Amino acid sequence: MHGNALEALAKVNHVAFDKTGTLTLGEPVIVNVQLMGDLTEDACIRFAAGLELNSEHPIARAFINRAGRVKLPEFSLVSNHAGAGMQGEVDGAVFRIGTAAYAQISPDIVEKQALSGATQVWLSRDSQPLALFLLDDQIRGDAIETIRILQSQNIGVSILSGDSVEAVQHIARQLGISDWHARQTPAGKLDHIRTLQLGGKVVAMVGDGINDAPVLAGAQVSFAMGTGTDVASQTSDIVLLSNRLSDVPRTISTGRAAQVVMRQNLVWAGVYNVVALPFAAAGFVAPWVAALGMSISSLIVVLNALRLR
Repeated sequence: MHGNALEALAKVNHVAFDKTGTLTLGEPVIVNVQLMGDLTEDACIRFAAGLELNSEHPIARAFINRAGRVKLPEFSLVSNHAGAGMQGEVDGAVFRIGTAAYAQISPDIVEKQALSGATQVWLSRDSQPLALFLLDDQIRGDAIETIRILQSQNIGVSILSGDSVEAVQHIARQLGISDWHARQTPAGKLDHIRTLQLGGKVVAMVGDGINDAPVLAGAQVSFAMGTGTDVASQTSDIVLLSNRLSDVPRTISTGRAAQVVMRQNLVWAGVYNVVALPFAAAGFVAPWVAALGMSISSLIVVLNALRLR
């Protein structure tokens, strides 16, 4: 952690969370498949898994695990659009998987197929819908308590997620978070953090994925989940190796306590030097007494710092 982050940690008054893999376990499973094209469910799963092989997002594992050991289509010209989805070509056909907008799904179709509380992932071929995958992900066991502690400390809490409105709202309701934002691109998350900062907020961001890298770098303090991507870990000030969200308010409290202790030590050292040095310089104190006093002063500083353990 760099010095500025340590100083900011004691002043944090707003914490923003990513959803998938942060507030949730990041182990989504496919709970329903709604077909809309000429392919079978197994075929749609194979095409989706083939595309998701090129992604590090937790959702990708749901498709790869569901496909199992079957041979997957080999895509060419694969591109990853952060916060939106994946695109690739097979036999001249362009497949897209991701948000409805990215997969170029008609709003009328989206409205008919929406299911509250589910993460929606769309698969299309040449801009024609093939399937809607509905995924579910469990909330982390300590998420509710973590949010409660932060709110009890008058720390604002928000969710910034690229997921659907229904899925983010569902999680926000369970956690008691009123400030939530869905369909957020990486740039959108960063813009939201900057808006908070311009309003005087000292923001801590908690995330785990490549999509979170820009906002993790833009926050005054950033936390990455230990199971997150390497990019998220390298961009963050703090990595939660325990993967416990409860370590976030604990770390903030420790940062505040550290600031208090550092000020106490500075005041003590300053007062001691102002009082003791003139007497030692004037010869009123024997050298060995002055040396002993300096050692005792240093010991007091160390013992005071050990209270943080």
